[in-house]
Amino acid sequence: MKRLRIAGLNFDIRWKEKKFNFQQIEACFKNIEADLFLLPEMFATGFSMEPEEIADRQDESLTWMKSFAKNQNTAVCGSVSVEEDGKFYNRMYFVKPDETYHQYDKRHLFSFSGEDKVYSPGKERIVVEYLGVKILLQICYDLRFPVFSRSNGDYDLALYVANWPEKRVEAWEHLLKARAIENQAYVFGLNRIGIDGNNLVYRESSHCFFADGSEVSEKSGNIISADIDLEKLQKFRSHFTFLNDRDDFEIKLNF
Repeated sequence: MKRLRIAGLNFDIRWKEKKFNFQQIEACFKNIEADLFLLPEMFATGFSMEPEEIADRQDESLTWMKSFAKNQNTAVCGSVSVEEDGKFYNRMYFVKPDETYHQYDKRHLFSFSGEDKVYSPGKERIVVEYLGVKILLQICYDLRFPVFSRSNGDYDLALYVANWPEKRVEAWEHLLKARAIENQAYVFGLNRIGIDGNNLVYRESSHCFFADGSEVSEKSGNIISADIDLEKLQKFRSHFTFLNDRDDFEIKLNF
């Protein structure tokens, strides 16, 4: 497998209405062909600081994602609010067509809005391999912390799913490009659109950048898509061997 086709949904999430959002996603992807469908942060409900109201307790979203991936014969990835052992997590699922899955809990919680007061941070950095592509899973605010996403040659593509408001969207777009350049990797950033239940406005700002910072995505309606070309990436890394000069360090997660 030399290419991975990703289709992301620029999605106006209906506030706290899971079933409606699931149905909308199914309708939007009905005639789309891709190897991976990408969904925004908290795609089932919108980004809410009321996890006791919205969090999955019976794996509702994961169950839907498994069924959707199996029926479409396509992997699906996005984050949702979940409760586990009395704690709440902003959890990103990567579900494969055979219904196996990986999960990543958001490490960097957005203290500016109080996310750290109601959600618990993740404890692991997760890289998934799918169809020959090594994929780093990241959520929204993680984007501001380059040490956590620093490539050790262990991934080809970083996925960022977000609810990043319009008033700070320039930071989102610049940092996505920076993460691609500094890590010599593809970076696909999927943001939501519309207005959420807190009256925050989100504009279309999803992108996929190549390792040199160039835009490689295409947009049609509410779908943004990109091809992850491993041969192109390997040639670029072989010619520009910048990562060989990176500093050595270890990440220590403190709790």
